[in-house]
Formats: sequence, structure tokens, C-alpha cells
Amino acid sequence: MFDRPELNSDCIVVHVSVGGIESERQEFEELVRSTGANSLGSISARINTPHPRYLVGGGKAEEVAELVSTSGAGLAIFDHALSPSQERNLESILKCRVLDRAGLILDIFAQRARSFEGKLQVELAQLAHLSTRLIRGWTHLERQKGGIGLRGPGETQLETDRRLIAVRIKQITRRLERVISRRELGRSHRKKQEMPTVSLVGYTNAGKSTLFNRLTNASAYSADQLFATLDPTIRKFPLDSGSSAVLADTVGFINNLPHELIEAFRSTLQETREASLLLHVIDAADPLSADRIEQVQDVLNDIGADEIPQIHVYNKVDQLTPEQRADLLGGTETGRAVAVSAQTGEGIEQLVEAVSALLLPERKTGWLTLPANLARERAMLYQCKAVEHEQIGSSGEFILRLSISEKDWNRFLKSTELNGGLAMHRLERNIPGAHKH
Repeated sequence: MFDRPELNSDCIVVHVSVGGIESERQEFEELVRSTGANSLGSISARINTPHPRYLVGGGKAEEVAELVSTSGAGLAIFDHALSPSQERNLESILKCRVLDRAGLILDIFAQRARSFEGKLQVELAQLAHLSTRLIRGWTHLERQKGGIGLRGPGETQLETDRRLIAVRIKQITRRLERVISRRELGRSHRKKQEMPTVSLVGYTNAGKSTLFNRLTNASAYSADQLFATLDPTIRKFPLDSGSSAVLADTVGFINNLPHELIEAFRSTLQETREASLLLHVIDAADPLSADRIEQVQDVLNDIGADEIPQIHVYNKVDQLTPEQRADLLGGTETGRAVAVSAQTGEGIEQLVEAVSALLLPERKTGWLTLPANLARERAMLYQCKAVEHEQIGSSGEFILRLSISEKDWNRFLKSTELNGGLAMHRLERNIPGAHKH
């Protein structure tokens, strides 16, 4: 009979390639290091189809068990999803705790979460993951035979645990609903102000938080590690023509992101789903950047954000050679790809220009003459940041050089008409005769 051992940080890593698709060893080992685990060794397994009992074949499972025994590891981490029964069977043969890719990422998220909301979301994901694996902790109770005097409390205990988990999930869900309501109020307020929202998305450790700090002069936590950011941060940042937008820094994506996490973080990812524009941050120095782009797009499809306009932001260009830089933006749609270095600030101005071009509506430009008695209307134009230059005419009239959106212009015309001002204004291409103020 197998009793689960106490968890320790010494582990062995099992890389599983299914159907000829190679696992990304370097990325997975970085995930393992991110948890603080100490890898004592690794082993590779190639399979055509997953084995229903152990995922890998019985012979390979025995090989992994031998490595666990000789190394003294207390944990085996598999770079693949495991069913509850596969985890249970592997723990029986390996005599140590077994963790799959989803469980490993959940553990990292649990360590990284800092805010109240982030901790609730991680706990919700962990409980959803755990609810299908409760039986693993009660193996000894299943061994008891039926019959009078021999019936064990195993089923009763499992049902109790499931009920307690269900109660806790309901509590967390209610709390997250209140958080979602507060976020909805914030989004509603921004919509009333007609302020567009830009969301940073991308593969984990692509440099999103560093870029966020560069654009907003904020001090959000950033580090050269996977999933450094879990809690969304929102700040205002300036666009061209004196306008502003709201920039949201969100959780990074990864290949095969656990479904439980996508479900639990839906309130956080709402900022991405309702954004006016996505800045898809790409690590330009990553040799697998093309694959990363596809993997991020898969997650955007899953959360319903695939139709939102995107700008590809190739970050870390300071790490590229001149030849690599020249080839970086070749073949991309004009205005939809920008090369930057969030670390040095290179290319940031071009990025702001690209964002402004997509977010700011078409603007009417020209000269407008207002009589001196329309000072209120003049103030309106200043309030919507439409005045680029002002002169005073010979009769005291205001001669304004404007750059104004169609919406603000129509609002201005309507207001002047309602207040008894000039019903008809027109923007002139050439400056009327005037002397400078």
C-alpha cells in the first residue's frame, strides 16, 4: 500500500514528446526553476499515443521510477497533461508525488499572485484542478473491503471533501463577481469619457511590464522570469495631439495554458476582450518567436479577443544584429508592426505614433474665425484640445488653427447653435489676414 510522501523541492523532470511533436525542454525547465524546485535529473520519453495507465509505456515508467529511487527525489514533474488516474498510477509506481504541466503552472501562479483578486483567481483555478484529483489522497481507504464491520469511510470522506471544495468555489466566485462589478464600473466610466483602452498581450517574459513602465512612467513589477505579472495594472498614457488612452498590463500567455487558469482569470482577461487595441509584445531575440505568436493568438481565440485590432511590437531589438533588425519587419502590414526596445527606449516614439494613428479618429484641420463675443465657444475648443495656434484679428475676433475630430466638431457646432451663436462655422484652408497676439 502506497502512502504519499511529504513534498520536497528535489525533483526529476520527464520530457514527453507525443506523436513526433517535441516538447520545449528549455522553457519547461525554466518553469521548473521558477517554482524553486531543484532538478536532480531529467529523462525523455517518446510516444505515438498516450498510454491510458501511465501516459508513457510501462517500461519507461519503470525507468523513471529507477531514476527517482537513485536520485532521492520526492517529486516527478511531467511536461504533459496527466489525467487523474494517470497521476494516481504514476504515484503508485514512482513512490513520490507526481505533478503535470498544468499543476506546475498553477503552483507558479500561486507564488506570483500578490493582490486580493489575483490570489482568489489562483485559488479558484487550483480548486477546479484539485476537485478531479481528490481520490489520489485516499488510496488507503479504497483498499478496505465491503461487508458488515468492514465498510470504510472512504466514500463519505471523499464526498465531504468535494462538498467543502464546492462551497469554497462558490464563495470565491461570489467575491470575484464583486471585483468584476467594480471593474465594469471603471470601464463604464472610461467609455463615458470616450477614452480608448489599449491592452498589452504576449508570451510570458516578452517584456510587457517593462514596456508598460516605459509608456506610462509607472513602476509596475517587472523581472526576467516567467509570469512576473499576474495582477492587471491600468495607467493613462499620452497619445499624439494631446489625447490620452488607458494602457492595461495583463498576465502573460504560454503554450498549453491550463484551461482552469483561463476560466479563473476571465475577469482579468476582460480588459483584453474589451480593449480598443491590442499591443502584441513579441520577444524579437527569441528564436521561436514565430511559434510564440501563434500560441498567443490561440489564447486570444479562446478568450474571444481575436477580432480586436493588433499592433505587433517586436521588443528587445537592442539584442539583435543590424542584419536581424533589417529583416525584422519585412512583410508585415504597414503601421501594424513596430520594433522597440523597452529597456533603452528605442522606437517608443514610433510606437506611440502607430497607436495614435489607429485610435485617434480622422481629424479636421484648418483656420476658424470666432467673433469676440464667443469666448465660451473658444473655451470649448481648448477643452477638447483642438487649438494648435491662436491669433487675434484686427477687430478682436479669435482666429484659431484647429485640429479636431469629427465628433468634437459636430458637438461644437450643435452647442453654438443651441446657445444662439453662429449656426454655421467653416474651417478655412488659408489663414485670414490678422496680426499675431
